[in-house]
Amino acid sequence: MYLNREEHNSKGSVSLSVFLVSLAVTVCAVWLVALCGVCGWCQRKLGKRNKPGVETADTPDSARGRGEKKAIKGSKPANSPKGQPPDADGKSSVTDLANSLTGDMVMLSPGSEDDDGEGPVSEKLGRIQFSIGYSFQNTTLTVKLLRGQELPAKDFSGTSDPFVKIYLLPDKKNKLETKIKRKNLNPHWNETFLFEGFPYEKVRERTLYLQVLDYDRFSRNDPIGEVSIPLNKVELGQIKTFWKELKPCSDGSGRRGDLLLSLCYNPTANIITVNIIKARNLKAMDIGGTSDPYVKVWLMHKDKRVEKKKTVTMKRCLNPVFNESFPFEVAAHVLRETTIIITVMDKDRLSRNDVIGKIYLSWKSGPAEVKHWKDMLARPRTNVAQWHALKA
Repeated sequence: MYLNREEHNSKGSVSLSVFLVSLAVTVCAVWLVALCGVCGWCQRKLGKRNKPGVETADTPDSARGRGEKKAIKGSKPANSPKGQPPDADGKSSVTDLANSLTGDMVMLSPGSEDDDGEGPVSEKLGRIQFSIGYSFQNTTLTVKLLRGQELPAKDFSGTSDPFVKIYLLPDKKNKLETKIKRKNLNPHWNETFLFEGFPYEKVRERTLYLQVLDYDRFSRNDPIGEVSIPLNKVELGQIKTFWKELKPCSDGSGRRGDLLLSLCYNPTANIITVNIIKARNLKAMDIGGTSDPYVKVWLMHKDKRVEKKKTVTMKRCLNPVFNESFPFEVAAHVLRETTIIITVMDKDRLSRNDVIGKIYLSWKSGPAEVKHWKDMLARPRTNVAQWHALKA
């Protein structure tokens, strides 16, 4: 009986020792975790596991080297109102994307390697060939429109319907026009126009102004470019032929501002997400020298409108920040026939809303737009951002 009591006491001592050791280990572990938290190595591992990359392709705001990449938190493919806080699951909103893109994120220029990255490059507008001559006997100025070459595509089908308006400035009331050449970026007009009853002295006071436009059946014609020649600098005694590069139109249809947006294509889900981030230097459309801009996004398949989405309206602002995201379902086999038309509008309460400018994104639109489209396809599941100049 004495031995049994001794064995029982020894077992109790062992149990007490185990309990005390366990308690000491637990207290030490809790103290270490409270002291150091989660170490930097773990944070880096967790961050790499949970953060999808965002690669950009064109910023004017960056002072860092070209080709640099940075991973930030991605955005949900849904509308994200301005100022929305991060979601509870740790993913940031589109606001975080915009802050990174407009801060120290690097975006490459859509132009050549010699670009300084200070914004969208000026698009080549093509050139036109024409001739000028004057008949002293008949006091008649003869202008012949011959052809155009390498005109930009203004329609979402990847082509244009160009024609030319002809003026003798400063007179803008009387004008002559060529025929419309349907779906042609290298049109041949070969049309002759006569300005009769103009004494030579008056002709030399005029400026020949040629404006090339894209005919639009359902809305206002889109200006492509212009050429102007003071006739006092031309030897009019004989017919002379000119090739002239088109310049952006200066009649109020020229500079319309820039829009920063990103594209992300998910081939598994067949989703293209368009992030409308911000605009700058928008054209003032209201009498007070400002605008109330919003953005419409149309998904087009061939010539048919499939789906439309739009942002909120920003009141009295020429440099609005939208930070809104729109997903569109696009199957891989129709990508080559898909166009995304982005239109920046000015909201008007009393009359029809005005178009500030447009962007056509597809594999066959302008050089900057095609580059952005190809960058999107080359980097699946990555938000690729780029500045675009708005066009009429």
